[in-house]
Amino acid sequence: MHLNDILIKNLHPRDKMYRKVDGDGLSLEIHPNGGKYWRMFYRFNGKRKGVAFGTYPTVTLKAAREKRLEARRQLDKGIDPSEAKKQKKLDIAISYENNFEAIAREWHHQRIHTWQPKHAATIMTRLATYVFPKIGSKPITQIKAQELLHAISPIEKQGKHEMAHRMMQTSGQIFRYAVACGKADRDITQDLKNALSPVKSKNYARLKDGQLPEFLEKLNKYDTQYNGNPIIKWGFQLLILTFVRSGEMRGAKWDEMDFENAQWRIPASRMKMKEQHIVPLSKQSVKLFRKIQEITGDSYSGYVFPSFSNHRKTISENTFLKAIEIMGYKNKTTAHGFRATASTLLNENGYRPDVIERQLAHAERDQIRAAYNHAQYLTERIEMMQWWADYLENIGLKI
Repeated sequence: MHLNDILIKNLHPRDKMYRKVDGDGLSLEIHPNGGKYWRMFYRFNGKRKGVAFGTYPTVTLKAAREKRLEARRQLDKGIDPSEAKKQKKLDIAISYENNFEAIAREWHHQRIHTWQPKHAATIMTRLATYVFPKIGSKPITQIKAQELLHAISPIEKQGKHEMAHRMMQTSGQIFRYAVACGKADRDITQDLKNALSPVKSKNYARLKDGQLPEFLEKLNKYDTQYNGNPIIKWGFQLLILTFVRSGEMRGAKWDEMDFENAQWRIPASRMKMKEQHIVPLSKQSVKLFRKIQEITGDSYSGYVFPSFSNHRKTISENTFLKAIEIMGYKNKTTAHGFRATASTLLNENGYRPDVIERQLAHAERDQIRAAYNHAQYLTERIEMMQWWADYLENIGLKI
């Protein structure tokens, strides 16, 4: 006799579990605790096996019969319904572990030691604000390019175009990490290359070749005509001679200097790309550092440019900008702009772009090479840095 809802509702618990058969292997088990459990029995490879379909009334009689039909179809295909159910549970568990948010957090944890704390926090905050709410819980293999774009587009609509592009780049890094770990097949951001509005490149104000002599002449007089501190003048001259980033110059320490070999070795922890950087020191640069050493060389902080008010700190990030303003060059150049000026002039004078880029310590795409390339092209860089110092001296730099 087949089951029906009235009959099922009138089935009461007994001292021991008992079953009522619906047919074709489907039964309803009534347990002493009152629970009613659907189960289907079948034979697979000559063995009697069973698979559970859930409890009544959560799983209705109609739903249980549909599950039975699906199990029969699996058996016809040579599939064990019980094993298929276990595999489905495993797939769901793996999908949960492999959702976008879980992989993104794993990627973030793998790289956090290479970032400054503020930068690491910013990345995670933006992911949690814009991306996780839209696709965070979805298995990374099931995310479509349009879904990722839907998560990032609101950033662009707020007028934050650069942030939108950064989030797309971050998402691409997460997808590529997932591919490397065998958790995704491809980086879907490749399908979205032209989906966001282009960002106008940020060009730092800089001096052209013809403007450099006049600036150097004013810089030479910074401590006399403009009543500036001579250490700041020498530091600015070194900034131009070495064309490092201003933060790298301001944070310079005496133990990074190797005057015997005319090298300044900036540790990876202080570099933007988290890679040790060698700055070959021209004769002019060594002379300037020596002059500064006579004044700050015994500073207990070890800084080349300690703050005038607190020697435990370096001079502020506005120090060089203030000097530019005092000399009348506000909005005409920036401390960072001298990197571009040096790059342009060195390219125009025949130095190889690869050598210039290495000295500028720009990003290295090949991460394996990056671990070893701090000394790359060093012979050419030594010659180039001395030529640059001589060029600056010839057009007016005085030390």
